[in-house]
Amino acid sequence: MAMKIARVEPGSEAEVLGLGPGDELLSVDENELNDSLDYDFYTDSKSFHLKARVADGIREWDVQRTERGPFGCDFQTYLGDQKHSCSNHCMFCFIDQLPPGMRESLYFKDDDERLSFLFGNYITMTNMQDHEIDRIIKMHISPINISVHTTNPQLRVRMLANKRGGEVLKYLPRLVEGGIAVNCQLVLCRGINDGDELRRTLSDLLELTPMVQSIAAVPCGVTDYREKLFKQTPYDAKTSAEVIDIMEEFGDECKRRHGKRIIYPSDEWYLKAGRPIPPEEFYEDFDQLENGVGMMRLYASEFLAELEKPHRIYGTKKMDVVTGEMASPLIHQMMAELHRQYPMVEVTVHTIKNKFFGGNVGVAGLVTATDIIAQCEGKLTSGTLGVPAVMLREEKDTFLDDITTDQLAQRLGVKVEVLPTSGGDEARALLRSGLHIARRRRA
Repeated sequence: MAMKIARVEPGSEAEVLGLGPGDELLSVDENELNDSLDYDFYTDSKSFHLKARVADGIREWDVQRTERGPFGCDFQTYLGDQKHSCSNHCMFCFIDQLPPGMRESLYFKDDDERLSFLFGNYITMTNMQDHEIDRIIKMHISPINISVHTTNPQLRVRMLANKRGGEVLKYLPRLVEGGIAVNCQLVLCRGINDGDELRRTLSDLLELTPMVQSIAAVPCGVTDYREKLFKQTPYDAKTSAEVIDIMEEFGDECKRRHGKRIIYPSDEWYLKAGRPIPPEEFYEDFDQLENGVGMMRLYASEFLAELEKPHRIYGTKKMDVVTGEMASPLIHQMMAELHRQYPMVEVTVHTIKNKFFGGNVGVAGLVTATDIIAQCEGKLTSGTLGVPAVMLREEKDTFLDDITTDQLAQRLGVKVEVLPTSGGDEARALLRSGLHIARRRRA
């Protein structure tokens, strides 16, 4: 495969060789170039043999450099080609449950091992072949995040609705034996891959530890848009508690074997079961925050730790903030403690029920501006509305329903302030103001 150059960095070695937009890189040291990972890996050397197709034909160079680093070529996309799309039809797929009218990019299903390494995305491996596993091991692309769901081959075929769902499980031990660290995700569907099937999966994965360095279980999300999809029964308090008990049992065994828990239920299980979130030490290195594992404990710990530091407050500060149903009790608790220690700061919390998605969706990251407007209009107590950054796309300006923060501010007639995700940073943002130190110590 050839990689067409879109741009050459001025002054780079690539420019010195005479390479330019439209030229195609063919190979480095006789290694075919398929994407930017190949390009970065093979050109990150002080010397290499380069073959390219230029305007007057095929040319070759023996490149000699004083030091390793970027060679100077950019491509049409950051991957050098297009993202690999998902070939599954999972019975729990959240994208299949999205309502119309959202940002177009949200409807694209990726299943690309390169995005796993670059951005932490989870992959099922069903569109991978042996040579791609070989490349991961050769380049030591680690860690890789894998959506396992079950280690029962027949059940995995059924859950992913992909005939390769079972056979690609063979790649897990290959990656581990090749020295690749693996993070695993289990999306649990009630009555499908929990109970004894969950025990089987955890037993199998436990044999691959410690290179399987973390395992998280999350409940299947259910929205109101499941027309013609597999019927899912949401977890209740009893069934959530059963999942917690299994996960903690295997986590205890893992800690006994390796000195580290590795196996974690997401926060949502504890909230559904009505159980307290475990203490900070339970989560060790917080390896699975992106799956909501220990997120609430870390937020609370950082928030309270920040309040213990002296802060300078100028006058008074009044503000409204929004959150989802799941985090609501914690946010109310933190804002009450903030006000107790700093009485001049008053934050009113608005819990937003997710009517946009419906179903059992209660996480803050899926709250839309549509619901904020409907549930906050005429009810705000200040001129500033704090919106958690997790509700917005990476650029921190647009909600899932394609409404911008500026449009939200205009509709509600307030200033919108984007609040940081971490507890410590959010506490600092809420306290940001002035020069006078005033604080009530804990009793």
